[in-house]
Amino acid sequence: MTDLFSPLSIRDTEVPNRIAVSPMCQYSCATDGLPTEWHRVHLGSRAVGGAGIVLTEATAVEPRGRITPHDLGIWSDEHARALEPITEFVREQGSVPGIQLAHAGHKASKSRPWEGNEPLVPGGSGGGDDDGDDSAHEDQNEDANGWEVLSPSPDAYPFGGEPSIRKMDHEDVETVIEAIRAAARRSLEAGFEIVEIHAAHGYLLHEFLSPVTNRRDDEYGGSFENRTRLLREVTRAVREVWPDEQPVFVRISGTDWLESLESVADSWTLDSSVRLANQLSELGVDLIDVSSGGLHPEQDPPTGPNSQVPLAETIRAESACVSESGSENESEFEKGLAVGAVGGITEPEQADALIRNERADLVLVGREFLRDPYFGLRAADELEVEGESGETKWPIQYRRAVR
Repeated sequence: MTDLFSPLSIRDTEVPNRIAVSPMCQYSCATDGLPTEWHRVHLGSRAVGGAGIVLTEATAVEPRGRITPHDLGIWSDEHARALEPITEFVREQGSVPGIQLAHAGHKASKSRPWEGNEPLVPGGSGGGDDDGDDSAHEDQNEDANGWEVLSPSPDAYPFGGEPSIRKMDHEDVETVIEAIRAAARRSLEAGFEIVEIHAAHGYLLHEFLSPVTNRRDDEYGGSFENRTRLLREVTRAVREVWPDEQPVFVRISGTDWLESLESVADSWTLDSSVRLANQLSELGVDLIDVSSGGLHPEQDPPTGPNSQVPLAETIRAESACVSESGSENESEFEKGLAVGAVGGITEPEQADALIRNERADLVLVGREFLRDPYFGLRAADELEVEGESGETKWPIQYRRAVR
């Protein structure tokens, strides 16, 4: 058994291998946020393709939290019911279904990338508010109109051409927390076994974390403790409704990649992420999914194979893993908090080495899974991994092609 195909036990959840499908927006819903056959085939084929965890794309917890009008959502019970057949199929293939809960903040209300990624003008039915019933999504944004977007600070969006921005007041903050709590509950009802909180890539929770976009002077702005408060409150809310025996992940941007810019020298850095990881571990987070950037157009990230792995490696080495009883377990502390690595991971041997050399506990593969839905099976073949019966891991329906 190679390290990449060793099981990963997180709480009571057993992941068959260390490969996860990274959340990747498909922008393929109608304007109601409900999954389509595209989502069922897209996610299902990666489960057939050997991924240990299949994570949904960023799934909006309320209509105005969508990046585009065509984003996946889970702000009503009907969304949960529509997602349930997908989680069932993923599980039947031996993979663990996971969902990423997201709010786009001031990066919301845009057209799809292939339609220009342009700000959409508020009007028509817009994003609307969730009143909690199953009809909340119906006929919303039918003509792909935009909506007023939320932000920690009204003047903090750096890209220009932004939609109408509303600085969040305390009622808005509470509304978002409750929307995420309700989304986590619905995710459980839909059959997801892992929930991931999206706090990266310049979306709402990241906007609160970084002083570049958070210019508030209340208890949600200013100091590190204040800027991380919303994410901590969201994490507590999710843990209140998520079973103790099931994992919670958080995706963060390990750094804004703005350290060299004098005008934004006080940005979110890797040191900030290590400090945050320790706080999240104490709140019951089991794995930090470490990406980076996405906040500011002047970011200067590295590129190439394993380009973001050092961020995950550092967080793993410098963070503490806290046991469920709240006391630090010495052996786990030495290991550090579990992390997922991303960034230019395209080859089986490369992924295996990341696990074998203890640089990460999980590899999240994105673009390579788009190019090759069967990346997991190909990795098993190249690493000469066989099933319990000594046969190839390919589904029996496909084995004639790989004998």
